[in-house]
Amino acid sequence: MHGKALVFAIIIVVLAFFAGLFVYSRVGAQAGWPLKLEVPPKGEKQCVESKEYMRRHHVDLLIRWRDERVRDGALKYTASDHKEYTMSLSQTCLGCHSNKAQFCDRCHDQMGVQPRCFDCHVQPEKGEAAQ
Repeated sequence: MHGKALVFAIIIVVLAFFAGLFVYSRVGAQAGWPLKLEVPPKGEKQCVESKEYMRRHHVDLLIRWRDERVRDGALKYTASDHKEYTMSLSQTCLGCHSNKAQFCDRCHDQMGVQPRCFDCHVQPEKGEAAQ
């Protein structure tokens, strides 16, 4: 009889743990989400790709830019609307999204990720556009 009570207690603890994770994912982690960011900022008409694409795939785009720019020597990115952009975090992205705390950090903190962009790139001062 003692073994059945122990198994029952373990099952209750495991179920409570997973229920807690479920509630946290639905309520706790989503508090204040989605973040209200000025996209595109400073009166720009658009980003290099659509808002939906950039929210989901900006890291893929930045990695692609890094590989093509640094490893292959490419300078220009042709967006899905056929407009060309310079492949540059500093000159293209940070030209509009210059407030790292407001734009980058808020989303990354919310998502629990720590990108390493600024291990190499110089952070602009608050509100200062990159040169």
